[in-house]
Order: sequence, then C-alpha cells, then structure tokens
Amino acid sequence: MDGYLTKKAAIKEALPTIFGYIGISIAFGIIGKASGFSTIEVSLTSLIIYAGSVQLTTLNMLVAGSPIASIVLAAFLVNSRVILMSTTVAGYLKQENLKRNILIGTFLTDESFALSMNKVNYTNGKLNFTWFNTVNIISYLTWQAGTLLGAILGGFITDPKKLGLDFAIVAMFIGLLYLQVLGDKNLNKILQIIVILISFALTYLLTIVLPANLVVIVVTLIGCSLGMVLKHVFF
Repeated sequence: MDGYLTKKAAIKEALPTIFGYIGISIAFGIIGKASGFSTIEVSLTSLIIYAGSVQLTTLNMLVAGSPIASIVLAAFLVNSRVILMSTTVAGYLKQENLKRNILIGTFLTDESFALSMNKVNYTNGKLNFTWFNTVNIISYLTWQAGTLLGAILGGFITDPKKLGLDFAIVAMFIGLLYLQVLGDKNLNKILQIIVILISFALTYLLTIVLPANLVVIVVTLIGCSLGMVLKHVFF
C-alpha cells in the first residue's frame, strides 16, 4: 500500500483542492484589497495565518478597529476545529516522529483533512509523512499564489461574487464528500447517507441559535456520536 502514499500520488490527488483553493484564495485577495489593505499586507495574511475563514475574520476586525486580543481570541475560536482534525490525523501517523507530526498539523486544513480521510479508504487505514506533507505544501503554495493574484486583480475587480468565486470552496467540498462516500468500503452506504442528512439538518438548525464558528464543532461532535450509535444499533 505504500505505493499509494508517494509524492506523485499526492500531487495527483491534491488537484481537486488546488482548483478549489485557486478560486477562494483569489476571492480573498480581491476582498482584502477592496477592504483597503495593500498587496503586501494581504499576502502576508495568507503567509502567516493560512486559514480562509480566520483571514476574513481578521481583516474585518482590523477594519473595525478591534483590539488585538479580541482578534486573537476570535481566530482561535473560528479555527479550533483543527484541534479535532489534528487529533484524528495523529492516529494514522503514529509511526512518524513528533517534529513531522507537528509540521503536518501546522499546515493541516479542512481540505487536506478531508482528502486524507478519503485516502485511508484505499490504504487500509495508512498514511505517511511523504504523502501528507506533499499535499499540505502544494495546498499552501497554491493558496499563496492565488492570494497574490487576487490582490493584484483587486484593483480591477470589486465584486468577486459576480464571477462565482465564492462558490469554489463549496463545490470542492461537494466533490470531496462524493469521493469519501464512493471510496469508503467499510461503512454501509445507507448509514453514510443518513449521517450526511443529519449533519445537514443540524447545521441548518444550529446556525439559527449558535455563532457560526461553533456550529462546525458542535455538528461534528453530535454527528459522529449519532453515527457511531446508529452503526452499532442498526448496522
């Protein structure tokens, strides 16, 4: 199975996230420039923070004149789901040393996490540093290039929604979800569909009563728990 965890395989399998990143990072660059930040400032935001939703939150709070402490706290809350994702990924990388695990966790994103969870369906639950690090670095470099391009174009494009760029990230996740359901041979397809529908319903309902940055965490915890119960009771 190690043949499925090479740099070549990682480059090929990272293509869906690359195309998604191009669209959303360009959109971020345009939005950042339209918010009054320079090309260098927008690029540094991606280089240092590297988290789409957190970057947008940071820029909005800076424009509003929010104190640094508030911005740091908001960034932590918005991106706290990465703690759950990193914990999950670490279980597949026990053979790697601490430095390599920290490096993978540092560049981990929603997209690379989803890609890795799909990958384990084809490798008997195995991941390695070479494959994961390649995916992460390609994603990071693509994000930086897209942000820079968007910042440059920001002087000419004032509304990225007109180009449909805001839908790029949604389309990417739909594709990754499809691959996950299609490739997972261990779980019953009916169970997967039920959990997906439950997650959709919970997301819709909880968005009404909870801050957006907490919805993902709560839905993840509830969805996983319900999925586990349904699996052992009915499947």
